[in-house]
Amino acid sequence: MHYRISFIFVTFICLFCFAATGFAQNANTEEDSKPVILYSGTPKKYEIADIKVEGVKNYEDYVLIGLSGLSVGQVISVPGDEITGAIKNYWKHGLFSDVQITAEKIEGNKIWLKISLTQRPRISDIRYNGVKKSERSDLEARVGMAKGMQITPNTVDRVKILIKRYFDDKGFKNAEVIINQKDDPANENQVIVDVNIDKKEKVKVHEIQIVGNNAIKTSKLKRVMKKTNEKGKLHNLFRTKKFVPENYEADKQLIIDKYNELGYRDAMIVKDSISQFDNKTINIYMEIDEGQKYYLRNVTWVGNTLYASEVLNELLRMKKGDVYNQKLLNERVSSDEDAIGNLYYNNGYLFYSLDPVEVNIVGDSIDLEMRIYEGRQATINKVKISGNDRLYENVVRRELRVRPGQLFSKEDLMRSLREIQQMGHFDPENLQPDIQPDPVNGTVDIGLPLTSKANDQVEFSAGWGQTGIIGKLSLKFTNFSVANLLHPGENYRGILPQGDGQTLTISGQTNAKYYQSYSVSFFDPWFGGKRPNSFSLSAFFSIQTDISDRYYNSSYFNNYYNYMSYGGYGYNYNNYNSYENYYDPDKSIKMWGLSAGWGKRLNWPDDFFTLSAELAYQRYTLKDWRYFIVQNGKCNDLSLNLTLARSSYDSPIFPRSGSDFSLSVQLTPPYSLFDGKDYKSYYNANGSVSSQENADKLYKWVEYHKWKFKAKTYTSLMDYQKFKKPLVLMTRTEFGLVGHYNKYKKSPFGTFDVGGDGMTGYSSYATESIALRGYENSSLTPWGEEGYAYARLGLELRYPLMLETSTNIYVLGFLEAGNAWHDVKKFNPFDLKRSAGFGVRIFLPMVGMMGIDWGYGFDKINGSREYGGSQFHFILGQEF
Repeated sequence: MHYRISFIFVTFICLFCFAATGFAQNANTEEDSKPVILYSGTPKKYEIADIKVEGVKNYEDYVLIGLSGLSVGQVISVPGDEITGAIKNYWKHGLFSDVQITAEKIEGNKIWLKISLTQRPRISDIRYNGVKKSERSDLEARVGMAKGMQITPNTVDRVKILIKRYFDDKGFKNAEVIINQKDDPANENQVIVDVNIDKKEKVKVHEIQIVGNNAIKTSKLKRVMKKTNEKGKLHNLFRTKKFVPENYEADKQLIIDKYNELGYRDAMIVKDSISQFDNKTINIYMEIDEGQKYYLRNVTWVGNTLYASEVLNELLRMKKGDVYNQKLLNERVSSDEDAIGNLYYNNGYLFYSLDPVEVNIVGDSIDLEMRIYEGRQATINKVKISGNDRLYENVVRRELRVRPGQLFSKEDLMRSLREIQQMGHFDPENLQPDIQPDPVNGTVDIGLPLTSKANDQVEFSAGWGQTGIIGKLSLKFTNFSVANLLHPGENYRGILPQGDGQTLTISGQTNAKYYQSYSVSFFDPWFGGKRPNSFSLSAFFSIQTDISDRYYNSSYFNNYYNYMSYGGYGYNYNNYNSYENYYDPDKSIKMWGLSAGWGKRLNWPDDFFTLSAELAYQRYTLKDWRYFIVQNGKCNDLSLNLTLARSSYDSPIFPRSGSDFSLSVQLTPPYSLFDGKDYKSYYNANGSVSSQENADKLYKWVEYHKWKFKAKTYTSLMDYQKFKKPLVLMTRTEFGLVGHYNKYKKSPFGTFDVGGDGMTGYSSYATESIALRGYENSSLTPWGEEGYAYARLGLELRYPLMLETSTNIYVLGFLEAGNAWHDVKKFNPFDLKRSAGFGVRIFLPMVGMMGIDWGYGFDKINGSREYGGSQFHFILGQEF
């Protein structure tokens, strides 16, 4: 009997212990009928028998369950990553303010789950407290929080940041913002938001004392702190000395991050305090426990079936023996530059996740287990475009790399955004994609909210030329449509048909009698509408007349002239008085030309490359034109221009990243190689053309080959994903030369004219103007000679003051160097004229780019005693 009682007692204790230590721990007390989960216990496998959802009325249960990634019949570990991952899935969508997953019942190897969700409420009213009426109005316009919006932690954080930034600009660096929400009794699931603002007083840091640090010097730790700095220190001259509690907390984390970066995984600030020094300053005391320095021993990958561990290790770029750099690890697996994540995202695995876990620590060595959840590939379901009221939708969609039915690709999405920005019809600053994944169906919807902006340009300018006032009018229509020319009505917006994104430019420049110039051009980036092959047409005509010889015998001519180029054949006179009585229509130069171009986007080496060709013809008719080597005759220029270019910059107005390269060659037929003429006989013994008749014959058909290389790069010196107004460095490299087939038939046309604003030159009808700020126009071209070679280098630092839909303004500082040479053999990229300066650019939709630069040239000009000196340059409709 004694043994039977003992046996029953022992059996009862075993059953009780088993029930208390199982996963669901089925020991149900009278106080709580639900299973108790002990997370210190060993995980067990359970099959999900049922899933219930409560707390949300606006969605079907199957949709909400699908968001979790869990399903009935699925086998999960409890405790385990499946439940944790499901909760993360809900938080990731940002739709819920509270998520709980509980086990309602456990029987054998089956478990019943309940998902309790609390949907985020909407705003019924917003109240700003502690600020003036004018400040309240500014804040309402700035923060963008409005009635009817769904309030989320991101919204609250964003509002706090914007309000603090607003008061930072006003000098209230300590401003404290508390946002409270309370239920609106009159509206279900809506809240009243109280924005309580305490501007406080301005406080600075007197002294920072740090103890316990041996691995990193105190001075270096103080430099790590970005926004908490001691006043009165020379090295903090340009750093903020205001004390802001939020910034101080962030700076403390920067110190820990610095230790983590150097392998001190356990580093912590064990004690810190803030004490009042006087009414306007405080002292900061910090005690640091550095802990041990750790190294990486083993990295193992779990869950990867698509890519081998060797491939992932190569992308991780952290190997055995490296310092255990937690900052670098986080950047490798969770930032925008995450190479591993991009590898998955670019192949459709939108639901991919990576969780690095420290599985073993031995001494100073750490083993990492990289747990990957690959998920299923996501197919694009819909691409929704909104806000477009300028272009036909197919014109926008043809630029997209993301299309319904394709696998999701982050790379394709980012490229699509760039192509839309390059169109110039939408504000690039407000282009943020709306990605809405659907884990249940394995699809994703992509929203592209566009903000249209005016892109047509009207340029009207007036200037003073050698024959009086010169006026210019230019109309540039960037949304032209040839197809709608004969279909008036709704396709016309204003005076011209629009919608196809083609460009039509019409311009005229004149001062009545002495000078007239007209041009028209057309450009279609998608000729035919099916492929990104461009097509262009252009035509121009100009006539410039001279003054009669009577002028030089008049009292108006004050014996002031400048000797010009081309071996003494012409002069250029300045400081003229009235020409009204000396107009001579029998002395003139007429020019007209036609060109047709075609371009193709290449797929190799990548699809940023383009190849274009342009066939151009220009005709010059000169009549007693004393300013050029050919004074009477007709010169013809027939050329083919081939250009290989690569352009990858992100914005046409204010690029932050990318580059722009081009290599071009312009060729005329080599007439001298097959016409059988002895051009040497056209010259005198001194090397000059023997007569005007020979000059006319020599250049009846111009021949040359012209080579140019241009390169620009744009590098943001700040993270432009975080900073809306980053500092950007632009670099520039340019080279050019004009060659000949026959040394006795060197072309005076198509040469280079270097110096100044790059917009005008003494002989603009014969040369290509190259800007070099800090020097006068054309001043660096060899005096009285043609520029057959040139070089230009530059650095430009840009900072945006305003990047809005209607207006873009940025300031810049520059360093430049360049030169031109008459003899190609004397080309020397190290013999350059240097300059420096600063300027401002303003881009207005209806005007284009305007600006002014001040530059200072440091070097003497072509061996003279004069330096470039101080120069102002004005820009209208052109960027350097």
